[in-house]
Order: sequence, then structure tokens, then C-alpha cells
Amino acid sequence: MVSVCSECGARAPGDAIFCPACHGLVVLQLEAIAPDAAALRRTFAERRLSNAAIDRSGVWRFRELLPSIPDECVVTLRENDVPLYAAPGGGDFADATAVAYLHLGMNPTGSFKDAGMTVAVSHAKACGTWVAVCASTGNTAASMAAYAARAGMAAVVIVPAGGVSESKLVQTLDYGATVAAIEGDFDRALAMIRTFESDRVAILNSVNPYRIEGQKCAAFALLEASDWRVPDWLVLPGGNLGNTSALGKGFREALALGLTTRLPRIAVVQASGAAPFARLFREGGELVPVKAETDATAIKIGAPASWKKALAEVRVSNGVAIAVDDSEIADARAAIGRDGVGCEPASAASLAGLRRLRRSATIARDENVVLVLTGHLLKDTAYAAQYHASGAPFANAVVRPKDARALRDLIERAGAVHA
Repeated sequence: MVSVCSECGARAPGDAIFCPACHGLVVLQLEAIAPDAAALRRTFAERRLSNAAIDRSGVWRFRELLPSIPDECVVTLRENDVPLYAAPGGGDFADATAVAYLHLGMNPTGSFKDAGMTVAVSHAKACGTWVAVCASTGNTAASMAAYAARAGMAAVVIVPAGGVSESKLVQTLDYGATVAAIEGDFDRALAMIRTFESDRVAILNSVNPYRIEGQKCAAFALLEASDWRVPDWLVLPGGNLGNTSALGKGFREALALGLTTRLPRIAVVQASGAAPFARLFREGGELVPVKAETDATAIKIGAPASWKKALAEVRVSNGVAIAVDDSEIADARAAIGRDGVGCEPASAASLAGLRRLRRSATIARDENVVLVLTGHLLKDTAYAAQYHASGAPFANAVVRPKDARALRDLIERAGAVHA
């Protein structure tokens, strides 16, 4: 692979994160490989039958399409081996007939970050770097802490004080990372990280191009689970927008290699209180940062670092970017739960977005749609508990029958509903 600037196109040093010429974000580009799509598919399928950790990983299984890293430096927890669930309840909620969830929350630490972290930490280990740092609203912190622990690296996380769910913070502490809570938001934390010297520490936010290489493999995992059929739409939450750029890159590479014959349209969904990208898409011009305000803390980002790369991917796919209210996200999250599939609040922006896009007829009722769920329900149980204790449309409060007869009546009513 070669390193180039995503903005000016200049070649960059192999370990660069930012372009020396214009300070744009560096991306890694595949060098020519034999485009034998059938052989690649056979290789990927054969590895799924292996018990070797590197083959069972839904990232390293696709290693021909990744940066070259020695096997002995690969740090894996069998990440990105994630399910594609049918979503009948979500489809009813959004008035759509062909909907599925790509649940990236079923990763080892409970979020999509693991797919990128395995490559970024493996690269850092191969380079002999032994201190990993990141800014985080929680999921990156937990993921980096876990993979750094597996690699024997020190991990230092900067988080906004009071801006991370307790579940995510406890994960990070449990994996042994040093956590520094600062006054201010994620954007301030990331600005601090960007002042560090990347040749002395491994900066493991999504500005790191090796993170993107791992995260793009979610596109390959989705295609593999769909027998290499491409959905009409991919709908995903938008925060720092690294995942949007990664998935778009993955689908473009699959097309270039002949693994597929077209691209899915990409719909990015932001929370209305943290929607600078949706505004940019609607109004044009440059991205104008905002002070992010949303209960969906994983996407509470007002100055997304990867917006230029994400915008290019949305445009090349003929996609869209929209915003939804927190109340829409809350109801969508509960609706996803009724499918027996739990997710954290930010994940549900995808279903809330689909509902909006169906009402505007942007997405047809019978189009094939995959909703990306980025984090597990257990990432933020306090949010779920608060919702169910409220009078919200899908709230499911605890019932306290006063005696055995009342309990029998309760059981009969429950059975009548599902009869």
C-alpha cells in the first residue's frame, strides 16, 4: 500500500497521519493486486473454516486487502466476525420491507472500533511504539485499551469529563488504560491529541489511516454475509465520520477488484444537535463546527475530523446526509430492541434516519437496506433505563403485581397480545 494525502494527493511518508504539505489526512491506497475475484472469494471462504485466530478475524481474513504487517505483530481478538440480522420490527417501524442490521456492536469490546483498532495497534507494535493515545467519547477508549493490553502497550485516553457513559468508562479502566478527564468536549480532546508527535506515540483515533483500513473490512464482512450481493442502501450514524469514509472505501475497493458490480448508496444520519455534516450536505460550502448537544454521546461531535473523506464517499455513492432528533433516536433504539437486538443510542440513528428517508420517499419501500448498528446495548444501560421509566411511546416499565392472581392476569394479557 502507498500513503497519499486525501486532499492534495501528495505522497506521504509511510507512517504519516497528516500530510506534510497541507496537513490533510493521509489515506492508504491499494497497490495493484491480481484482480481474480473468484479466487479471492474462495480464499476468504476457506479461511472461515480455519481455527487460526488470524483467519477467524473478520479483518485479517481479508489481509490481501490490508497493509502488510508481520503475522507475529498482529494483535487480534477475532474482531469483525459480526452478524447480519433480519430486521422485521425495524422494517415495520420505518415502513420498509427489506431491512437488515449489520451489528458491529457484536465485536469483542462491543463496538465497531475494534475492526480498526486491530490494524492500528498491530502496525504500532510492528513499528516498536509502546504508548497508545486517543481522544474518545467512550467506544474508542475501550477498544484501544483492550488492544493495547493484548499488545503489551501502555494506553492513555483523554475523555470529556462527564461526557462518557459509565459502562464505557469502566471498560476502559478494566483494561488497564490511564484515563485523563478534561474540561471541554471531544473536539477539544482531539485537538489536544493532534499536537502530539506521532513518531513517539501511536495516535489511534480515526485520523489514523490504519484504523480506516480495519474498519473498511465491515464492508467486506457485509458483502460476504450477503453472498456478495450489494444492498441498495447502507444507512449509518455519523459522528467523527471515520466509519463513513472507511465503509465507502471498502465498497469502492470491492468494486474495483470485481468482487461486486456496483456501490450501495450511503446515508449518513446525525443527531440534530450535532449535525454539521448534514448541514454541509444540505447547504454546501465548508463544514462549520458546532457545539454538539445530543444524548447519543457516541456521535456527540461538533467538528468531525474525517468530514472531507466522508463527503467524497457519500457523493460518489449518490448518497445523502440528514439529521434526526434525539426523541426519534430514542424511539428507534427501543424499536430495534423489539427485534431482540440491543444497541446503544447512537446506533439507532440509522433506523431513525431510515424512517425519515422513507417518509420523504428518498428510499423506496421495497429497496434493500442495511442499517449499521455501531455499538452494543450494554454500552449505555443508564440511557435505556431512563427511557423505559418514561412515558415514551415504546417504554416498557417494570410491572409490580400485588399478588398471585394479579400475576396470572398479567401473564394472560401478555399471552393474548402475542396470540
